Amino acid sequence: MRNRAILIAMCGLLLGTSSQALAQTKPIAIAIHGGAGTIDKSRFNAQQEEAYRAKLKEAVEAGYAVLEAGGESLDAITAAINILEDSEFFNAGKGAVYTYDEQHELDASIMDGRDRQAGAVAGVKHIKNPINLARKVMTDSVHVMLSGQGAEQFAKQQGFTFVENSYFDTPHRLEALHKAKQKLDAAQKQSSSYQAAHRGLPEEYKMGTVGAVALDKQGNLAAGTSTGGMTAKRFGRIGDSPVIGAGTFADNRSCAVSATGHGEYFIRYSVASDICARVQYQEQSISDAGNDVIHNVLAPIGGTGGVIIVDSKGNISMPFNTKGMYRASKSHVQPTYVGIFKKD
Repeated sequence: MRNRAILIAMCGLLLGTSSQALAQTKPIAIAIHGGAGTIDKSRFNAQQEEAYRAKLKEAVEAGYAVLEAGGESLDAITAAINILEDSEFFNAGKGAVYTYDEQHELDASIMDGRDRQAGAVAGVKHIKNPINLARKVMTDSVHVMLSGQGAEQFAKQQGFTFVENSYFDTPHRLEALHKAKQKLDAAQKQSSSYQAAHRGLPEEYKMGTVGAVALDKQGNLAAGTSTGGMTAKRFGRIGDSPVIGAGTFADNRSCAVSATGHGEYFIRYSVASDICARVQYQEQSISDAGNDVIHNVLAPIGGTGGVIIVDSKGNISMPFNTKGMYRASKSHVQPTYVGIFKKD
């Protein structure tokens, strides 16, 4: 009897050790982006490049730490995006671009891959971290998307602290606005069409976003995106970032996607959901699906930008069709990676 008891105890110990090892090998992964566009290495000095890379690394490591500790993918992407929103480097939160009227209007969205629950806000002016409000819309409202004053009224009811719109002011974004308006005004003198003048703006004025996608140990995917929109935007313009299926999408059966680029194209072609649909229904890898949409669907019709993708196995893909994309990733099998330029 004594030997039998010892044998049972040893089997239990071995089973416990085996279960623990299995738990430790469950896939986790996170990828982040800080926008795609005409990111030319010649525009950076060594100190600037180092600072951008350090911020991207800080954000992806913060998100990964949540996953490694067993936390939810939603918490991981929120932690990462908050760091990017609080930085002047990226067009979201503190670094948001200016509207034509020298204001800031911010958008964000988030999605839970477990059940496709989602939340989004558009055109908010006094919310320091819009991704947090988008998440609150998802968890504490009966709606998916709130905009403008209504979104901020909801934020007030939820106890959010407001900031002055001037909190988002930065000298380099203001300089970019002035340059964009000069180009718009010059173009409009040659053409009566605002649309034609705006199409003539360089791509660098039309994009800029931050985002994150993640897979946690429970097997749940999540995606989030936040932006200050388009430089010199008018008429309450809203891009793809707060649009579920365009700039953000997550489903445990396929993948999680956050997009960055010229938002009008990403909306028209439902980029984020299209990629996940190819993974789910055509059984494409995320690499094939992402590359096909970014390079073969968008690029031929002038759609510039990129996406970050994570699937249910922890695979990561980050395709883009521009000169560069601020990006970083880490998984249970891949060490921290940080990239800015195409050759990184």
